Amino acid sequence: METQVKVFKALAHPIRLKIIKKLSKGEMCVCKLNQDVEFSQSNLSQHLKILREAGILIGRKDGMWTHYSITNEKVLEIIEIAGNLD
Repeated sequence: METQVKVFKALAHPIRLKIIKKLSKGEMCVCKLNQDVEFSQSNLSQHLKILREAGILIGRKDGMWTHYSITNEKVLEIIEIAGNLD
């Protein structure tokens, strides 16, 4: 149950949902994730850390950049289901 709580807490923030939606198209460099956002690099790093700790994202180092991707596509299903509750 602890894992479920971590996942739902991680998904319960608009910025983190925005990050996940960007990554739904595939792996992305942190430099690309930081484009077109209204928050700082350090703020982005904090949100990415929370998503990684919840097991939602995985990071892959490539030189000085980290590329992020969604670990399990089922998280997108959860988001879609929640969006249909309106």
